[in-house]
Amino acid sequence: MRISKRLGHLLLAPVCMLIVANAAGTASNPADLSKVVHVAFEAADDGFDMVRTNNSLYSTWVGEAIYESLLTYDYLARPAKLIPKTVEAMPEISKDGRTYVFHIKKGIFFTPDPAFNGARRELTAQDYAYSIKRVLDPKNRSPQASSFEGKIVGLDAIVEEAKKLGQFNYDAPVAGLETLDRYTLRIQLNALDQTFLYLLAHSTTGAVAREVIEKYGADSGRHPVGTGAYFLKEYVPRSKIVLEANPDYRGYIWNFKSSGDAWDKQVIKDMQGKHMPQVGRVEISIIEEEQPRWLAFDSGQLDIGELAGSSVEKALNKDVLKPQYTSQGVSLYRFVGAEITHTIFNFKDPIVGGYTKEKIALRRAIAMAYNLDDEIRLVRFGQATKAQSEVPPGVAGYDPKYRSSIAYDPNLANKLLDYFKYGKGSDGYRNMPDGKPFTIKIFSTASSADQARMEIWKRSLDEIGLRTDFPVSNFADNLKAASECKLMMWGLGGTASIPDGSDFLESFYGPNAGQGNLGCYASPAFDDAYRKARVLPDGPERQVFYNLMERQIEADTAQVLHLSRFRNWVIRPWVKGFKKHPILHADWEYLDIQKH
Repeated sequence: MRISKRLGHLLLAPVCMLIVANAAGTASNPADLSKVVHVAFEAADDGFDMVRTNNSLYSTWVGEAIYESLLTYDYLARPAKLIPKTVEAMPEISKDGRTYVFHIKKGIFFTPDPAFNGARRELTAQDYAYSIKRVLDPKNRSPQASSFEGKIVGLDAIVEEAKKLGQFNYDAPVAGLETLDRYTLRIQLNALDQTFLYLLAHSTTGAVAREVIEKYGADSGRHPVGTGAYFLKEYVPRSKIVLEANPDYRGYIWNFKSSGDAWDKQVIKDMQGKHMPQVGRVEISIIEEEQPRWLAFDSGQLDIGELAGSSVEKALNKDVLKPQYTSQGVSLYRFVGAEITHTIFNFKDPIVGGYTKEKIALRRAIAMAYNLDDEIRLVRFGQATKAQSEVPPGVAGYDPKYRSSIAYDPNLANKLLDYFKYGKGSDGYRNMPDGKPFTIKIFSTASSADQARMEIWKRSLDEIGLRTDFPVSNFADNLKAASECKLMMWGLGGTASIPDGSDFLESFYGPNAGQGNLGCYASPAFDDAYRKARVLPDGPERQVFYNLMERQIEADTAQVLHLSRFRNWVIRPWVKGFKKHPILHADWEYLDIQKH
């Protein structure tokens, strides 16, 4: 982000899309359009239809600012705590814990859009019922569909009918998803589910208007219309995103309580009692390379930046900001992200895919050969720690005593390949057991960090005699190809969207293949444990199934598990109220800009 200069203008493509909203009625949004925040994303989004996006962090980041879910998270509370968003209070819950009743606040309006034919469109309970149904519509292939599978009374029957007929009946009554009146929504579950409310705080279940989706159809991702604090003002795909304050947004008073850490004290001092949002405009530039992103912050073009790669050494002395930045009033917010990075295998690929012993042996050897210590030292500059499990620290279901059964051991990897007859040819590289040559292809972006990781992969796989190739594309294209099960191997990160480990494990659930399960992995044993775990509350009984799933992933070597990163955010002194949330990403509505 930046104040004085607009980096996005330097990246502006010749053709862009402008989305214009005119205020209808009396505007209540207190945002000041002269208060502009500039931020850089390190990769492009894949659209803003949150039901259809392939779990893209960058789509979610923007989507959270546009759409509003029933619930959200307390901005300061740690661990993450649910609070009402568009409802008058937390839901009324039945004694058996299976029925929730939500009372929608009156007077919440969608951003004006041609789909409403000039009328002012109020948010209703029916909008949330429709939005939840969209997650389960088979045509949408939502990565979040499995999170709702089998949960809401009567909804699975509608889904099965849609699969048979090729059309989802949005008007069919659902016993477990009822609108009792214009502002009251009742949801009845088949069984107790301790994580269900988290799903209702996710941008996937943010309210959309049916008439908007029906007007724009498959292009809804480029025409997001919500009730949130901001709307999409300008969009240049893969280059620039501009958000502007929603003129019909109702606003609120900043009144969050300290979670007990020292950082909160200053945040509360700066923000307490302000009418929110204060920021009137957010300009987002897509800058994939780490070096230009850092230069943009260092030169004052960005207001907030995240240190990564070589910028860590430039800005920090160990874990403390260097004097040249503290003298400018720059502050550092540091925490361990609720995330992991990993490299996925495509189980439909003819070389690395499959479930036979020799295929598992090949994947296991690749996993054992990768020198993660080199990545942490050379690429992450020490700002990461080795991940032991798919479920990271900071979310329910993380077991601090769990240790992965797959360790770095290139010598053993060579012996494993020898045992399964991956013999070496005259060129020194291994062939398939049938003697045919093969090449391991690991896809990446052109960023310097990715290319540095590919160099480590090259050295690591050379050590066990595997030919390699490293095709380069942008993140959005790689994500699309992976969702179609077309990439042999691809490295990416996963960040918590709810504070529960199910959010990570569902990426290996068989029915999610091609829609969140980017490796198209399918294990009956894993799927059985997943289905049993998701109806249990967090605790020892569920943890048994979580650990079983982790071991099954390792047994099949469905991924190369890498690391969790230390997140280092640097903030210019004119930005007030910043505290990075472990789940929420779009924090702009909680900030203020001190004019100077």
